[in-house]
Amino acid sequence: MDNKIAAVTMRNITKRFGPVLANDRVWLNIYRGEILALLGENGSGKTTLMNMLSGIYFPDEGEIAIDGRPVVIRSPKDAFDLGIGMIHQHFKLVDVLTAAENIVLGLEGKLDLKAASKRIREICGAYGFEVDPEQKIYDMSVSQKQTVEIVKVLYRGADILILDEPTAVLTPQETDKLFAVLRNMRDDGKAIVIITHKMHEVEALSDRVAILRHGQFIGDMPTKMTNAQEMTNMMVGHAVTLNIKRPDPVDPKPRIEVKDLTVRDIEGTVKLDRVSFTACSGEILGIAGISGSGQKELLESIAGLQPVESGSISYIGDDGRREELIGKDPLAIKELGVALSFVPEDRLGMGLVGNMDLGNNMMLRSYRSGRGLFTNRRDPYKLAHEMVDFLEISTPSVETPVRRLSGGNVQKVLVGREIANAPSVLLTAYAVRGLDINSSYLIYDTINAQKMRGVAVVYVGEDLDVLLELSDRILVLCGGRVSGIVPGRGAKKRDVGMMMTKLGGNAHEQ
Repeated sequence: MDNKIAAVTMRNITKRFGPVLANDRVWLNIYRGEILALLGENGSGKTTLMNMLSGIYFPDEGEIAIDGRPVVIRSPKDAFDLGIGMIHQHFKLVDVLTAAENIVLGLEGKLDLKAASKRIREICGAYGFEVDPEQKIYDMSVSQKQTVEIVKVLYRGADILILDEPTAVLTPQETDKLFAVLRNMRDDGKAIVIITHKMHEVEALSDRVAILRHGQFIGDMPTKMTNAQEMTNMMVGHAVTLNIKRPDPVDPKPRIEVKDLTVRDIEGTVKLDRVSFTACSGEILGIAGISGSGQKELLESIAGLQPVESGSISYIGDDGRREELIGKDPLAIKELGVALSFVPEDRLGMGLVGNMDLGNNMMLRSYRSGRGLFTNRRDPYKLAHEMVDFLEISTPSVETPVRRLSGGNVQKVLVGREIANAPSVLLTAYAVRGLDINSSYLIYDTINAQKMRGVAVVYVGEDLDVLLELSDRILVLCGGRVSGIVPGRGAKKRDVGMMMTKLGGNAHEQ
């Protein structure tokens, strides 16, 4: 495409945050009528680079040109005026407003919701979106909310679109719909950039890939001229094996038994409806379901953090003795050996203190036990050093406040701190949310090491491909109910996806 003018040209773009060089003299072209996949490990500078294009950050050095004309982008409004819109992974919508009200929110001029709704329907018809302009955001699924975000930037005139991890919480069927819409937009001449860690999506959707490593531009190429292995090697700088290890279960015995578990939220809505299953030692039980299907409530119920309406949750010790967990406080459950590692959207909001350093955050939980992967419990800073080395946490020192770490490194602290307690049951949710492929495989290996140690691992994940490769069994939740439990080996992705959306058959526990 060198003979045509790029929609966006970024020349010598450099961005520093104190001593950290986030982008180092990056050159990048983005063309209309193509889907560009922007790849790189966590901390490689992908989102920072796109944040400068969308007006959130301003470059320290370099130049941005739109259609060959140098421009200055100092705010998201400047970006919108140039036809640039970014759809972030975490949506920026007002739940109590309708789709139309969210789409026009903040625009200047007279508010005409009738005319806005008509224009929204025209945009949806042109590209294949499904949006009801009058529907409230709080009544929408995750994919519907994402659609509103995309329509919002199109409504404001964007023809250069940036999507950050657009399929993170979508089912396979929802992903297919999104891809069809993105192809329609590309064919209409839009320039589209997607940031993703999912190689199969890059191969299925993009026309070209551009790769960053340690803030520097490594290269770009047509997607059809490369493959997942080569792209991963370029991202990391060395060969990475793409196969997730799945050792056979080690002498599985029942460890957690859930029977007829029913949970309501504070508004009385049923979040779990008579859920029953058994999690065994020495195996990984994957939990699949679209966002909001009860995954969070399930793990928190086991950990004693969620009130239960009815049912039972039994912990079964090595000697076969049962202990009912309902009614016990979280500390008593933790002392039995049940550890919860939940990576929320706000990683610092779930058990870490942002202004405290790694050593003190480790001391909040892990100093109690003298067992496990990290051996020294007397000195939390020694423990923090061991965790930094084992999980390859990037930090200036263990005295660094965790709020100064990247999201991916905060995530490793969350996971590593629970593993340090040497639990007999590890409940982990979204352990690799937003992590690059190298860090993700390190976490998978760590989880497998717990399984081989005889730990019962309950793993909630967003990536169905990973669940199918990592799990020994997969429990599928849909609307708070169990659609079925299928073996990890041999299960079909589309079948599980249909079970996640109430379309599955009557699968039974295997």
